[in-house]
Amino acid sequence: MRKVGVAILGLGVVGGGTYKMLTEHREFYQKTQGIDIVIENVLERNKEKALALGVQENKIAANIAEICSNPDVDIVIEVMGGVEPAKTFVLSALNAGKSVVTSNKELFCKYSYELEKAAKKNNCGLFFEASCVGGVPVIRALLDNLQGNKVLSMMGIINGTTNYILTKMTDEGASYEEVLKEAQRLGYAEANPTADVEGYDAAYKLSILSSLAFHTKIPFSRIYREGITNITAEDIQYGKQLGYTLKLLAIGKNTDDGIEVRVHPTYIKSGHPLASVKDSYNAVYITGDCVEDVMLYGRGAGAMPTASAIVGDVIYCATHPTFRYSTFKNTEDADPSTKFIDNFKSAYYLRLNAHDKAGVLAKVSSIFSRHNISVAQMIQEDDGAADGRVPLVFITHQTKEKSILKAVEDIKETNEIADVISVIRVVS
Repeated sequence: MRKVGVAILGLGVVGGGTYKMLTEHREFYQKTQGIDIVIENVLERNKEKALALGVQENKIAANIAEICSNPDVDIVIEVMGGVEPAKTFVLSALNAGKSVVTSNKELFCKYSYELEKAAKKNNCGLFFEASCVGGVPVIRALLDNLQGNKVLSMMGIINGTTNYILTKMTDEGASYEEVLKEAQRLGYAEANPTADVEGYDAAYKLSILSSLAFHTKIPFSRIYREGITNITAEDIQYGKQLGYTLKLLAIGKNTDDGIEVRVHPTYIKSGHPLASVKDSYNAVYITGDCVEDVMLYGRGAGAMPTASAIVGDVIYCATHPTFRYSTFKNTEDADPSTKFIDNFKSAYYLRLNAHDKAGVLAKVSSIFSRHNISVAQMIQEDDGAADGRVPLVFITHQTKEKSILKAVEDIKETNEIADVISVIRVVS
C-alpha cells in the first residue's frame, strides 16, 4: 500500500477538523482508496493547541522550511487564511516539489496565476475545492462532471453568514443590526464582519467559480459587489408581499454579448429552489447548454464540511498522478479578448417615500417612461406617515442597469415627488 505524507499549515477550526478527519478515517481510506495517509508535520504557533489535538511533539514543525525539506511530505494542506504568510508558505511548498491543497479563497482568487505557475514549473498538483462553498463539491462538478457543457450561467448563495442574517430577518422580522449581533454571538459572523456582509467573500468565490465555468480569467476587480448592510426589515416584508425572497446572490452569466459577474442583494421568486436555502447553508444553481439546470446544496462552512472538501482533494491528488491546470490562460488580469458587460439587464425593486398628494404617481411613471422602464407590480400604501409621505413600491420589468440608475437620479432631483429609499435587483 502506498504511503502518502501530508503536512497541515494551521490548526484552527478548519485545520483542526482536517487533522481529526485524516486521523480518525485513516483505516477507512486504506480500505476504500488503497492509500495510507500519514500526517508527517503540522505548522502551528500554539504548540499546546497541537498537543491537545493529539499531534506528537516531534511532528510539530518549527517553520515552513522544515516541512519543505521533509522528504516524507508529499502534500501540504494550507488552511491558514489570508494572503500572508500563506502565499509565501504555499509558494515555498510548491517550489520544493510538494503538491498543495488549500481552502484559502482570498489567496487563490488574487494569486492563483502565481501559484499555478509554480505548480507547473515543479510538476505539482494545486487543489482548491475547499476554497468555495465549504463541503459542496462545486469545483469538482465543474472540472470533472459538467465539462462537456458550455456553462451559460451560475447563480449562488455562497456566503453562510449573510444567508443566516437574511433568513432571520425574513422569518422573524428582525432588523439587520439585531441579527448581526446574534450572528456574532453564535460565531456565524466575525467581530469585524466586513468581508462577509459587504460581499467580498462571495466575490472572491465568484471570481474562482466563474473563471472555471466560463474558461477565462475573471479577476476579482471585474466583479460588481454590493453588500447587505443597507437592507431593512421593511424591504424584506414588501418583497414577501410581492412573492419574492431576498438573498445575497453571486451571479455569473456567459452570453453572446459578453460575461457579467456580480454579487449583490437580490429578490428571487419564492418558489425558486434557491429561495428555500436557509440559515448558513449554501447552494449553487448552474445552467449548462446540455444538462440544463443543476443545483448543488449543502453546508457552506464549518470545520468538518470544509475538512471534507480538503480531504477529498488530498485523496484525489494522491490517486491521480497526472496533474491538470487551468483550461484558460491564468494571468493576473483578464484576457484582453474577454468582453465584460457592465450595463446588464435585470428587473428592479424600488421603494420610494412619496409625498401624499395628487400627481405624484403620474410624475414617477413619466420618469420611468422616459427611460423605457415598465412596471410589473406595485404597492401603494393608503395611510401616510406623520410627515405626509406614503410608501410606493415598484417591481419593474427587465431593463438595463444604467437606465434604472438614471431614473433614480431623476427621481432624487425632483424632491417634490419622492425620496428613493431602496433599489434592489430582481431575478425575474
